[in-house]
Amino acid sequence: MDDREMLDELSAAVLAVNRHLSTREVLQTIVTAARGLLECEYAALGVPDDQGGFAEFVVDGISDEQWAAIGPLPRQHGLLGAMLHSAQPERLPDVQADPRFGWWPRAHPVLKDFLGMPITDGEEILGAIYLANRRDGDGFTPDHERLLGVLAAHAAIALTNARLYEHSRELTLLEERHRVARELHDAIAQKLFSLRLTTEAAAAWVRRDPARAEEELAEIRRLAGQATDELTQIVAELRPRELADTGLAETLRRRVALLDRVHDAEVTFSESGRPRLTPRVEEVVLRVAEEALHNALRHAGAARVRVALTATDTGVVCEIADDGIGFDHTTPTGANARLGFASMRERARRAQGSLDVRSAPGSGTTVTLAVPGE
Repeated sequence: MDDREMLDELSAAVLAVNRHLSTREVLQTIVTAARGLLECEYAALGVPDDQGGFAEFVVDGISDEQWAAIGPLPRQHGLLGAMLHSAQPERLPDVQADPRFGWWPRAHPVLKDFLGMPITDGEEILGAIYLANRRDGDGFTPDHERLLGVLAAHAAIALTNARLYEHSRELTLLEERHRVARELHDAIAQKLFSLRLTTEAAAAWVRRDPARAEEELAEIRRLAGQATDELTQIVAELRPRELADTGLAETLRRRVALLDRVHDAEVTFSESGRPRLTPRVEEVVLRVAEEALHNALRHAGAARVRVALTATDTGVVCEIADDGIGFDHTTPTGANARLGFASMRERARRAQGSLDVRSAPGSGTTVTLAVPGE
């Protein structure tokens, strides 16, 4: 690749990296761009956590089967950890000859020449890019190091922007939740207060003036009817507009995409068939899925969460599975109560459906909701 071609490739890589707002998409794009730009067999990018491991570790050049066989994410040790504590690049002709090299799992590909580049934002090290095995067999040069340094600088900007975007989305969601809470309070609290005062007045008039008491009871009925109507209207407005506009599958897909962007865990969605449900049942499926996703992402410590929506001959099955810490689902209290499974089962019952929860300590959790179709 001559200088002009390399410049074109670098320009295309920088544009690709800065095109994404999802942190995961940014990381994967950086890795893919670096591997292609420097023409090597393997590329990886690690973002450290604060517990000696990696919050994110994405790779390119390794198949899903190889990745699964390699096993758990690496720890911050050896050369992987060196660049997370010292913002210096590492360029080696043989990674195994370096005294900091430790070991790798049996299924790990054999690496020889190595180039590592920290991704920094000022003094903060956001992560590091690791490349290995140049295809031409000549190893990495100082020019390659400089080229990767340019890509890492743009990666730092894109990664920072992606994180800021995701935090802003989280704040937007929190603000929306608070707005809804205020609307519920403002609309209903005044009616309930009036109902209480009118009820007390009716009780006071029952013996002294039954006719006046009947008037107060009529007012109670009127206020109760208004409160019911207003609450029904608010609940109707709270029904996600996407359900009416795009349907259940697309609404779930968008919810999952958002959660995948704002959480470290990988959250995926798949759909099979064309679900046909009433609006009321669609909302039940969405609310149960949201509750199960919340549990997986907030309580289970899951690294991967999968949502699958499947149309069957009799209705729809929605499955939410995670690889988190799990719990003893046979216990009637404790985790079951804390994670809201009773309310999920009640939603399923109201939709003439069923909810199945399978979990065990250390084995993740799978929530399966089955509801009838139209």
